[in-house]
Amino acid sequence: MPRLLADLTPLRVSPEYRRLWWGLGVSNLGAQLTVVAVGLQVYELTGSTLAVGTLGLFALVPLVALGLYGGALVDHYDRRRVSLLASAVLWLVTAAIALQAWLDVGSVGLLYGLVALQSAAFAINNPARSAIIPRLLPASLMPAANALQTLAFNVALTGGPLLGAALVATADYAVAYTLDALMFTAALWAVWRLPALPPEPGETAPAAAGRRRVGLRSVLEGLQFLATRPNLRTSFLVDLCAMVLAFPRVLWPAAAVLYLGGGETTTGVLAAAFAAGGILATLFSGPLGRIHRHGRAIAWAITGWGVSVAGFGLVLVLVGRTQPQGVLLGAVVLACVALGLAGGTDALSSVFRQSILQTAAPDHMRGRLQGVFIVVVAGGPRLGELVMGAGSSWFTEGWAAVVGGVASVAAMWVVVRLNPRFWRYDARSPQA
Repeated sequence: MPRLLADLTPLRVSPEYRRLWWGLGVSNLGAQLTVVAVGLQVYELTGSTLAVGTLGLFALVPLVALGLYGGALVDHYDRRRVSLLASAVLWLVTAAIALQAWLDVGSVGLLYGLVALQSAAFAINNPARSAIIPRLLPASLMPAANALQTLAFNVALTGGPLLGAALVATADYAVAYTLDALMFTAALWAVWRLPALPPEPGETAPAAAGRRRVGLRSVLEGLQFLATRPNLRTSFLVDLCAMVLAFPRVLWPAAAVLYLGGGETTTGVLAAAFAAGGILATLFSGPLGRIHRHGRAIAWAITGWGVSVAGFGLVLVLVGRTQPQGVLLGAVVLACVALGLAGGTDALSSVFRQSILQTAAPDHMRGRLQGVFIVVVAGGPRLGELVMGAGSSWFTEGWAAVVGGVASVAAMWVVVRLNPRFWRYDARSPQA
């Protein structure tokens, strides 16, 4: 049994990593609380799944615009300082979201704008945090560290939606957003306690790079490097196939009201089921460190993802838009099982994709590649929310999930077939 459980070695050997892990875990709980609360608030104001999906568009544009530039900043300046400044901006935006709720502004446009600002700060902060971790731990511990990161994130993804839905149902949006602002201070504390982490010099990053102006040239250097590294490039593309075509989160509010019953409470349960799958997958992640064919593991994990999302959609199709007055318990259980499997397979894919990036990419390019990574892993779901929201308007919520799940699997296998090196990728000899 101990060999099956998550490897805690990274937490034991590095106090800095341990503080960062705890701080990010607490702050992510609050962030996920806000994600659900904002979606519920927009749905309450508009009654439109497409309007909820449009949140993804307003988050995607600044994420793409600043994600790559944020990675360039990470490669040129002290990573602790970059993360600390971006975290401070995130805290201020979260406070502004809480303020609009306390003042009962009721403006969807304002919420869209605040989500865009939040996404812009996240686009700079996340590459810095991700690039910090390989400096705190040896390469051999990257799969274990990424499993622990994914475990903490999915615990937040479970507790955050449940807590957010409960606060919205029993109190109001303002209380939920204020709690997020308070919890975010844990991340600020963890980053503050880190040592200075200037980028290491490399082939294209001289020691004086920190004094060079960061601009379009730095961003292009990262993209040109990625263009010559097929395994890294493929790891990004297969995740886009999964997230853009089959990300189901935008469907949950409508599914809870029109199909399953239970409103805000069922929305929180669906989100928690998704995260619970990720928790179980990473809680029993001990054997992951013994898997060396990371490309194959990612391909099979994404296959499981698409099948699971299609299964969730099939549950909605079979139930139909009956707008039940009570909760359809059997249908909720089946939907939760499908979403739990989706969350578990997504967590496994994330662990291996992040490990490929952190071990195959050189330090002087890691920030820029982490910038691309965050554009993919955060921007992909946001774009996926827009695609799935539009699909639900064209068809129904159920058929949008079925079609999206099948399409994501088909597209992913096409990408893998076009790069057979990715299928043969061996972590014992990482090649970008």
